[in-house]
Amino acid sequence: MKRKNVMAILLAGIVTVSMVAGCGSQPENTPGNNKVQGSTPVDDKTQGSGSTLEDDKTQDSTPEDGEAQGNMTEGDKAQENTPEGTSTGMDTIPSDVLMIARQGMFSSGGIVTEPVEGDYDPSTNWMDITRAGNTAHVDHANVFYQIPANDNGNPIVYLHGYGQSRMGWMTTPDGREGWSDLFLKKGYAAFLVDQPRRGEAGATTSMTMDGFLDTWAEDSKDYKPGDQAWYTHFRIGRVAPERYEGSQFPEGDEAQNQFFRQMTPNTGNFDQALDAAALGAVMEDVYEMTGNKSIFVTHSQGGAVGWDVPVENISAIVAIEPGGTPQPGSEQYQKLLEADIPIIIYFGDYIDNGPEDIMSTGFWKGVRDGAVQFAESYNADSGDCTVVNLPDEGITGNSHFMFQEMNNDVIADHIATWLESKGLN
Repeated sequence: MKRKNVMAILLAGIVTVSMVAGCGSQPENTPGNNKVQGSTPVDDKTQGSGSTLEDDKTQDSTPEDGEAQGNMTEGDKAQENTPEGTSTGMDTIPSDVLMIARQGMFSSGGIVTEPVEGDYDPSTNWMDITRAGNTAHVDHANVFYQIPANDNGNPIVYLHGYGQSRMGWMTTPDGREGWSDLFLKKGYAAFLVDQPRRGEAGATTSMTMDGFLDTWAEDSKDYKPGDQAWYTHFRIGRVAPERYEGSQFPEGDEAQNQFFRQMTPNTGNFDQALDAAALGAVMEDVYEMTGNKSIFVTHSQGGAVGWDVPVENISAIVAIEPGGTPQPGSEQYQKLLEADIPIIIYFGDYIDNGPEDIMSTGFWKGVRDGAVQFAESYNADSGDCTVVNLPDEGITGNSHFMFQEMNNDVIADHIATWLESKGLN
């Protein structure tokens, strides 16, 4: 009888642990669930980030002097209250298993438009095409977040590049794990952004399109395809479907099909200042939620935006082939230098050995040369910047999309080693 009672208790405990640790489950009062997405405009614009409810803030993680401390995970709390030598179960999770403690979604920044002239009539509501009395919440960033059970207290904010959304960080064309999962397993919480006027942050009052390689032609609804142009510019191969020799881009028609279907159109004109303000709001919200500054991982066009983002809540910048770097002595440059933000910039293959008759080869050489000059100046001014040319590290075959390629785990490990050297692990 005693043996049966013991077995029953053990089984009950296993069921309880399974329910608590279930991947994808979310408590009622997580930041994502209780996000207040509207705020009062100031000069017709919402200043700062969307607010969080008091219950959502990690109040114990921020001391009175304002210096951020690392969040204590549930596993940490359990360990603190567990007698020495007693296992909590957290140390038994296999390294290849991803356990999510919390996840959710919220919006940051943006504006609330002034009401359309006239009085809103609830009797006609949406049928009133004048939209009298209506407002709109627009031009914000949207964030999907996951916090792992082994959270190390150093959240990563991911910002995609041109024609992309947060999807690019979450998967690969051949269905392997993306960087968000790889770094989650290493203990880094993921905050994955769709920039304003892109993806799940598409609401905007600016509905016209401009710029190179957009889905829609300027000032019209005529379709403007760009698969081949993207493919060549991103150094995957000369002309799709061919790949450069030694390419790490996944092989096969279906991988290329999946890659092209990640392309995400703008819903409005690209506005770097607007995007930077929204990302500043994201950083503020992440700090409120976690009590910690964010590692900012950017790509391509997102890298250009990244230099303009307010630095108060940024601990480090990892720029993947950014669309340019700050000019030494510029406002961008001085802001980063004064904040003492360590920076690492990555470039892939097929730049020095790319076809000379393709203008993108020269374009990427110019971008990399600019990054090297930036780093030399930044370091000479007592900053901390490293430029990594992957072929020089013996890591070859990578395109503009190194985080989606077959060796994306190798590059993730390279970044993780750098983060560890900065005490961000």
